[in-house]
Amino acid sequence: MRDSKYIWLVGLGITLLIIGVPLLLFTLDTPVVSADPWDYVPDRSVAHTDHTTLMAGTYETGSDVTRACLTCHEEAGDQVAHTAHFEWLGDPVSVNGSDELIRIGKANLLNNFCIGVQSNWTGCTRCHAGYGWSDASYDFTNVENVDCLVCHDQTGSYVKGSSGQVAEGVDLTYVAGHVGTPTRENCGGCHFDGGGGNGVKHGDLDESLYFPPESVDVHMGRYDFLCVDCHQTEDHVISGRSLGVSVDSENSVACTDCHASDLHEDARINEHLDTVACQTCHIPATALVDPTKVEWDWSQAGQEGREEDPHEYLRIKGEFVYTNNYEPQYAWFNGNLNRYLLGDEMNPNEVTNINLPLGELNDLSALIYPFKIHYAYQPYDTVNNILLQPNTVGETGYWTTFDWESALEIGAETAGLDYSGEYGFAYTAMYWMQTHMVQPAANALTCTDCHGENGRLDWEALGYPGDPMVWGGRTQ
Repeated sequence: MRDSKYIWLVGLGITLLIIGVPLLLFTLDTPVVSADPWDYVPDRSVAHTDHTTLMAGTYETGSDVTRACLTCHEEAGDQVAHTAHFEWLGDPVSVNGSDELIRIGKANLLNNFCIGVQSNWTGCTRCHAGYGWSDASYDFTNVENVDCLVCHDQTGSYVKGSSGQVAEGVDLTYVAGHVGTPTRENCGGCHFDGGGGNGVKHGDLDESLYFPPESVDVHMGRYDFLCVDCHQTEDHVISGRSLGVSVDSENSVACTDCHASDLHEDARINEHLDTVACQTCHIPATALVDPTKVEWDWSQAGQEGREEDPHEYLRIKGEFVYTNNYEPQYAWFNGNLNRYLLGDEMNPNEVTNINLPLGELNDLSALIYPFKIHYAYQPYDTVNNILLQPNTVGETGYWTTFDWESALEIGAETAGLDYSGEYGFAYTAMYWMQTHMVQPAANALTCTDCHGENGRLDWEALGYPGDPMVWGGRTQ
């Protein structure tokens, strides 16, 4: 009897080992998902290393500072040199369904603001995370061209000039001795002023976010978030994806990186997350303090004697329309876009979408997102039907000569475009997802903001036969 009991215990032990050890290993291998969003935010309580004595040398150039930084941070230069922030190109991707993989980014794409970088490097690269990018021969492999200070300066006195070089009068020794985790001022210096000025491009990013109240952005206002709290970084690769230069959602940041997708007490709201992005309800408007540009007419540029106003007309750029409290436009988005590339044929009788979000009602991977849409009237080749890249910066640029013919010829040659010599202007549109200026929960959209007679969503444009409150939701 005792022997049988012993055999039974041994058998039970072996069974537990067979079942329990793999289960334990699986459990140890499985990440624990926390319901507390604060578990995903970096701990900023540890003081940053004081660099005043570490960087006490005399520096003549920005590259002098970089060389000193690299004596301790040996891998940092090579890491930065391979990022989109430095190369202005992303990883190889398939664009518009093509089998050929190509690299695209700010370096080789057109937009419908200042239009493009090529032939305009000395002006555009004031916002480059490097030094000296003035032409197509720039050496991206030289780590001494990396600008450490533009992201790490804590003094507010660091300024960049032409070709991304350090502006005259900057005390490099003082700045180099006062560095730390990138602040909103570091990131905003370029991203809040993208497109040629404060709030121009994005709609949800402008200088009001340097020190916002919670009514402008609950994360940055109430909780004092830094940009890098959400756009977290590994090996100097900053998470996040701009629709202006991307065609997919790789390396993107999502609300659900921190927040659970079923956090609402009302089950009906949680059900909306099958079709509606968090931002749609929680960002009811953008450009809450500073206005954003929604229209740009390049054809009106060059007029002498006309009164100038940066929100209405500038001779070098043309006419503008700005707006405050921008109510987003809504579209399905599955994370992918069609992207206009240099040399693509367009139809001048239609609005050319520079970056069209993809997705539709029956695409189960798509959600309804809020967008700012910026419309422009910009130069194109009337014979070849392609959008053109003008040279705007420098002695030969349009902003100096006010000569479209030469500006377009120089820009097209630099960008490798076949230019006929005949030009006109055509309408384009660019989509900018609204993801910042998240409102406190009390300000989120309610049922009647979207449903009912005066709802803000155009249901038919979204593919529904009418308000889904009446007609029902997505077909399966």
